[in-house]
Amino acid sequence: MGDWAGRTAAEIAAAVREKRVTPREVAAEHLALIERLDGRIGAFRKVRAEAALAEADELASRSDLHELPLAGVPLAVKDNLAVRGESHRDGSAATPDTPAEADHPTVARLRAAGALVVGLTNVPELCVFGTTEGVYGTARNPWDLSRTAGGSSGGSAAAVAAGLVPLALGNDGMGSLRIPAANCGLVTLKPGHGVVPAGIGNGDWFGMAENGPLATTVEDLRLMLGVLADTGPAEAQEPSSLRVAVALRSPLAGVAVSRSYTTAVREAAGVLARAGHQVRRAEPPYPLSLGVTALRHWTAGTAVDAEGLDAARLARRTRVHAAVGRRFVRSVRAGDGRERLRARLTPFFTEHDVLLTPSLARRSPEAGPWHERGWLRNILANTAYSPFTPPWNLTGWPAMSVPFGTLPSGAPCAVQLVGRPGAEAALLGLAEELEKRRPWQRTARVAAG
Repeated sequence: MGDWAGRTAAEIAAAVREKRVTPREVAAEHLALIERLDGRIGAFRKVRAEAALAEADELASRSDLHELPLAGVPLAVKDNLAVRGESHRDGSAATPDTPAEADHPTVARLRAAGALVVGLTNVPELCVFGTTEGVYGTARNPWDLSRTAGGSSGGSAAAVAAGLVPLALGNDGMGSLRIPAANCGLVTLKPGHGVVPAGIGNGDWFGMAENGPLATTVEDLRLMLGVLADTGPAEAQEPSSLRVAVALRSPLAGVAVSRSYTTAVREAAGVLARAGHQVRRAEPPYPLSLGVTALRHWTAGTAVDAEGLDAARLARRTRVHAAVGRRFVRSVRAGDGRERLRARLTPFFTEHDVLLTPSLARRSPEAGPWHERGWLRNILANTAYSPFTPPWNLTGWPAMSVPFGTLPSGAPCAVQLVGRPGAEAALLGLAEELEKRRPWQRTARVAAG
């Protein structure tokens, strides 16, 4: 076995373009690592070993190999996006096991750029919850196998954090990229609305859900985002002095934030202040009704996605979630709640360029059969540890999670950066500064079982 597993996407692509290694060699090494470790991690529902190797050979013969930004880079895809020739089960026994005739547009862009899809990753049923488990397995945090990887892009995050792939594709409707990235020590960006093609489920959860990358470095994140957004690779730039608001209180009343996460934010604020940014404490004017607004949208999105599925084959927590949401679908489609929230928060982002918050309120729940537990227990567990992510799906504004510090268990901690529409470049620049001044360990060390 060589030493390509664990390398960054940028390193792998450069080596493949320069023909220092073949796409097959890279893919085979990552597939061997998946076979050795994933039994303990549970990242993948389906591993495409034979197909990925065949596609690697086809890639090697491409005349434009030397130009491809993701040449030979192994990629994991969240199992709610179409991959040609594979079914996407969305974590459910109720979905059809029918192979997709074409790639989802994001998958097509990544493949055109040279990426090799090695597998489809585990998700909670219909991608509803912030923990990943169900009929296809449980995705565990590679840094602490007793804990969930998070959700709903939990399998994608676990795959990258364990070094099984350097990049993964996920999506985020209420925090589903940022939650598992924060748990697993990855960097991710939920782009603002319209930056990356969506097409997730039946209507993108009313436009709240966005596709995005999971990576171990900001360079890799920037590289993959450029492909997804079809903008080409953006050069890293030193950000000018930005007005950074630092907020520690939960957007949802009554949810406490643990010391590990508030400490991470304070220390990250200090790093940015020393880098020349204007940093000050300022809490956004979240409305008291935010929790109700979020719940209405969260459940209504599931109600739409569950239409046409055999309810008897859905887990009880999913059935209840959809049943609650059906009464809200019409009002949510009208969009009034989101417009009011944007109007309330826009003045704050006129005074400040970026908001810095904890990514989570506490460490993730224990890994286990959450899909067999009651709906209310799931709701309370999700809300207690992830109150900071939903507001930015409701507004449709860009938000990212950046590893920063560690929890008492030794697992990663993380902070969230939020900006106004079009602020993706500014957020990436700040993340790069945090990475440069407080570098993080890129992948977990997972022993084979």
